[in-house]
Amino acid sequence: MRLFNIIIATLAIALFATGADARSSRQRFVVPTGSGGGVLVESFGDCASAICPAVLILSGSKGFGAPVYSEIGQKIRATGLNAYLVHVLSPADVDAIATADSARARIAYYAERLPDWTSSVQRVISHLERQPRHGGKVGVLGISLGAQIASAASIGRTDIDALVLVDGGFPNGYSQPVRSLPPLHLIWGSADRTFPLSIGRELQRTAQQLGGPVTLDVYEGGAHDFFLRSGTRNANTAHQSAADFLASYLSQ
Repeated sequence: MRLFNIIIATLAIALFATGADARSSRQRFVVPTGSGGGVLVESFGDCASAICPAVLILSGSKGFGAPVYSEIGQKIRATGLNAYLVHVLSPADVDAIATADSARARIAYYAERLPDWTSSVQRVISHLERQPRHGGKVGVLGISLGAQIASAASIGRTDIDALVLVDGGFPNGYSQPVRSLPPLHLIWGSADRTFPLSIGRELQRTAQQLGGPVTLDVYEGGAHDFFLRSGTRNANTAHQSAADFLASYLSQ
């Protein structure tokens, strides 16, 4: 038993070190957001091509702590795109969400913070679009809460060339008129209880009525967090689906 415990501890240390190494290899910069603030952005480095369109990745409510985000970023980079982790959720946001005493309290917090979050995303989009190496092309991948922020940030924008939403759509109670959407790819787990598949199908119908291109990939048995379950078949397939969709619109 003692030997078993030592082996387990050694593996845990190795995994932690691997995750730390992956995070330390990212390049970091801050995009000003007005009023003296800024949003942290992490990059995986430029792709091998002369022009590498940009993809913003927006996390779920727990932030970017999970190692799977590095896998997602590298998968996107392998398709000839530059991937950026955009920390619109501050450490204070992540803590407030984690310690909220009810779902109602979390939703109220989301509603309070949404304008700042969407504004931060839009500033990062504008910043990256101006960078010559991106060729003026920008896509967004949002996961869960990140999908809600991404969908809200895309309204009225003509500078988002592709949008991928994973298990999340417009925020609860969102009432702004939706007259257009970027080319849209929806990724959904069939067993999602946080945002049931019916929400994804309704969002698909909305996009179809607006006349824009839209696709919906449903992953059988996928729970709300299936996209972040590193190493699973559903997650690996969904990551590639997201990367391929983004590349198909951004690399044209």
